[in-house]
Amino acid sequence: MARKFNSWFYLICFFFLAGLATSSSFISNDALDVHGGSGRTLLQMKKTCNVSFENLDYSVLTDKCKGPQYPAKSCCDAFKEFACPFSDAINDLETDCASTMFSYINLYGKYPPGLFANECREDKNGLDCQNVDQSKKSRGVQIAATQSSLLTLTAGLIVLLLQLF
Repeated sequence: MARKFNSWFYLICFFFLAGLATSSSFISNDALDVHGGSGRTLLQMKKTCNVSFENLDYSVLTDKCKGPQYPAKSCCDAFKEFACPFSDAINDLETDCASTMFSYINLYGKYPPGLFANECREDKNGLDCQNVDQSKKSRGVQIAATQSSLLTLTAGLIVLLLQLF
């Protein structure tokens, strides 16, 4: 019995750590350089974003990043505070999350096009989200499971079923 419990414990720990390893702590430069659809995009259609950006509170940006000067430090800090909790979704270039997010940022903040992409550059990986408070992620937003976490969950359930039968 103790051996069976021990193997379950290791299995659960494995899937927990695998789930943590798939999360991103950067917002990539590719996600910051969102270009509008131009040219032939029929074969390059992106999946709909699973984050409800239209229902978020944009006051963290609009309160701290004000024109006409738009100070880079306060604007980039505010952008990271807003966007870092959603870095996994924003970095997924197969979805329209980045362009949707920037559309709403520009709608609510009336910022000049490319403000955050041009001002907020840290290194080759993009913006570092490791030291950003991620506690504000749940402001009334429902986030669907990403493909990687769904795959991890499915694999765990299959292993569990194989162990039981």
